Amino acid sequence: MSVYQRVFASVLYPAYESGLRKRRTLSYLKEYMGQQWLSADALTALQTAKLRALLAHCQTNVPYWRRRFGELGFSWQDLRSPADMAALPVMTKDEIRANYDALIADDLRGTTMRKTTGGSTGQPFSFEYTRESYERRMAVMLRGYGWAGADFGVKRLDVWGTDLGLPSRLARFKTSLFDAVLRRKVLSSFAMRRDNLRDYVDAIDAFRPQVIVGYTSALEVLADSILDGLPLRWRPGSVITAAEMLSDAQRARIERAFGAPVFHTYGCREFMLIGAECEHHTGYHASDDHLLVEVADDAGRPVADGVGNVVITDLHNWGMPFLRYANGDLARSRAGSAACPCGRGLRLFGPVEGRRLDVIRTPDGRILPGEFFPHLMKEVPSVDRFQVRQTAIDRLRILIVPRGEFTAAQEAFLRDHVGRATGPAVRIDIDCVDDIPLTPSGKRRVTVSELAVTQP
Repeated sequence: MSVYQRVFASVLYPAYESGLRKRRTLSYLKEYMGQQWLSADALTALQTAKLRALLAHCQTNVPYWRRRFGELGFSWQDLRSPADMAALPVMTKDEIRANYDALIADDLRGTTMRKTTGGSTGQPFSFEYTRESYERRMAVMLRGYGWAGADFGVKRLDVWGTDLGLPSRLARFKTSLFDAVLRRKVLSSFAMRRDNLRDYVDAIDAFRPQVIVGYTSALEVLADSILDGLPLRWRPGSVITAAEMLSDAQRARIERAFGAPVFHTYGCREFMLIGAECEHHTGYHASDDHLLVEVADDAGRPVADGVGNVVITDLHNWGMPFLRYANGDLARSRAGSAACPCGRGLRLFGPVEGRRLDVIRTPDGRILPGEFFPHLMKEVPSVDRFQVRQTAIDRLRILIVPRGEFTAAQEAFLRDHVGRATGPAVRIDIDCVDDIPLTPSGKRRVTVSELAVTQP
């Protein structure tokens, strides 16, 4: 560990996080760093205790769950192990939207914060969360990224989405100062073009990061350009891929291009980090001390060994408790599999299927990650579901299932932001439709490119 890392970990970050922001992130991180080494049985006991406390809270303070428990003849006292959660139905986004106010805890009403996700399955979605749950999510993310070498004070370069619009000078100054202290540099994945990929590679060489973090598709584009002859002199210690799925072929190309191991992470905005790979790359370690992660069939029954729906219970968001929430992804359960050689008691699961977001390419060489569109759609509240289809190199069709009135101003907002991202050569059609069909496998696709695979 460098001198700066030690100073950052022991002085700078505690002064900011615990002193200035008055957050308990570091306290929770210390807690989670110890709990990861508990045995599987000890973690099950910890989950059980947290679940019983959460369910008791729901039964007493959350109108929706108080009613549902009564209808099901269920009580928090009935839970003896995490397996007993199967007595509860699986929650869906539609159910949460329909019962939004009743899902907020009476004793925490007015203290929660709201977050809106653009909907990686094509359905924008809002939810409430508490300050404690946010701080704990940050701690879990810090732990998981640490497995990949992204420790405190390590130089890190992110190839990530950036805020839409033009931030104020003060906002830009604060961001620059914060990134400088964190030793982090952010490159916009939304600004990538064929003719500026050299700038991204040069930025990596100049900054010399120890860790590179990015959307899978953005890092794949960079990797392919490097392998095609764009020289990268600097080699990071590791690469973290996130937000999109990672195939074996993508992993191999990214590792070969950057000369570093790839660590894939799995999460969603409702919970942040759900699972992450450790140094042995044996699958995702579930955040068992923070979440209950299940793999269930369509009837909500646990899948012991096979593929099923990802179903999650947040053990710490008491403000708007999500019990057995299906986030729309599919994953492989690994019940009975051998323990990871790393020694962590956190269960292994995966791989995860879902959230395939095709890259959008334009005639003038722009390369737009599919994540741009969920990032954008969270700003349009009347969009219930959406899908973006690239039918030709110069044409995009945006399908929208509206919730309420989809106004001319909202359409103009979308045209403006998409047009700026794709350039003037791309025709943008926006159509309101009654429904967007699922794929033959039952999945929702957010961005679909109909261009030939060989399209540059």
